[in-house]
Amino acid sequence: MSWISNRSRVRVAMVLAAIGATVLGGCEVREEKGDLVAGKQAFVGKCGSCHILSRAETKGVTGPNLDEAFQRALADGFRRDTVRGVVEKQIGYPALNGVMPSAKELKVSDQQAVDIAAYVASVVAKPGKDTGALADAVGGGQKALAKANGGVLAIPANPSGQLLYIFKNAEAPAGPLSIESKNPSSVPHNIAVEGPGADATGPVIQGGAVSKVQVTVKAGKYEFFCTVQGHREAGMAGTLTVK
Repeated sequence: MSWISNRSRVRVAMVLAAIGATVLGGCEVREEKGDLVAGKQAFVGKCGSCHILSRAETKGVTGPNLDEAFQRALADGFRRDTVRGVVEKQIGYPALNGVMPSAKELKVSDQQAVDIAAYVASVVAKPGKDTGALADAVGGGQKALAKANGGVLAIPANPSGQLLYIFKNAEAPAGPLSIESKNPSSVPHNIAVEGPGADATGPVIQGGAVSKVQVTVKAGKYEFFCTVQGHREAGMAGTLTVK
């Protein structure tokens, strides 16, 4: 979900200034605090594939880096309540000439918008990592190695929607190999492989479907990755070693 155009800092500054003037004029930004845990979960699943937000550990590259976009405004004295209002406004009313889908298209409810805005405003441009319940809100860890079994290599996508596979790397014997990637999240992903004598791309899927490729591999190094725009660059890739 791309909330802000490529001129992100300018747009953020303008919206912040407008909302700030409204607050000073006596008309307050919405007061809902939101559920931060639910907000983090919704942000990762709905928005993290487009945006970098350090505390959420999201690495999307098709939209602006939110930490950078809001850092200057916060340094200039804008309150996080005002940032919350900006984020919620962008979710509800994206730019008509922008690339951000509507909340309806993303299936973001009014309450989710409140929760996402609350979470982003509470952590954006903050150093360190989330703690307590927020640290456990999203399972973002990776396992070290997937191993083929009976000619099938399973490399599922992260169920929370983060731009990660469950495994960092994989191992298989030489010969015919089916590489399968189940994607439980609503963020579209697929599996592709490149290497000696093999170049195959599976279909882009979501919502529990499986992307699959059939290849014949020989001893050497291969790369598996997601071909959706920006996902490979954000780290959705790994090395397959064939012995």
